[in-house]
Amino acid sequence: MADQATFSNLAMEYMPALYTAALRMTRNPADAEDLVQETYLKAYRAFATFQSGTNLKAWLYRILTNTFINSYRSKKRRPEQADVEDVEELYLYHRLGGLEAAAAGRSAEDEVLDRFTDDEVKSALESLPDQFRMAVLLADVEGFSYKEIAEILDVPIGTVMSRLHRGRRALQKALFEFGMDRGLVGER
Repeated sequence: MADQATFSNLAMEYMPALYTAALRMTRNPADAEDLVQETYLKAYRAFATFQSGTNLKAWLYRILTNTFINSYRSKKRRPEQADVEDVEELYLYHRLGGLEAAAAGRSAEDEVLDRFTDDEVKSALESLPDQFRMAVLLADVEGFSYKEIAEILDVPIGTVMSRLHRGRRALQKALFEFGMDRGLVGER
């Protein structure tokens, strides 16, 4: 069947990236494999509805994200409630010297990330509530635009911007606290 071959030729190249994203979502290799398999099954069945010439990767990520939300998060009775209102704007920037780092031509993120391992950053990212973690992953790890993230998550662009902003602030706070606990950053 031509559609099966076309689907295979176009969609299979995204499998490693989708698996990585699924692993970040589920935090479990077996669940990530199941999520990717279910995503590809749904995508294959719906391939006739895919509009040729549009972003196939974004379409697959939307199916992946919706499948995750519907299948894995629905196991919880209520979605996670996040209280990140108390997270100070530019938290890391102020705690790590702010103007001194800026004067040296380095951002606060550069200064901090030099002091953390990949596993420590991954742990901080995984500690975020799902709605913020998804926005940060899709934007900062996968490189999707606000518009593409809005389509993937099926939310307005303003919601994407808010979740991304709040997720990044919460990530900054988590990284700072993580660094404090391990003596990687000092109090200012």
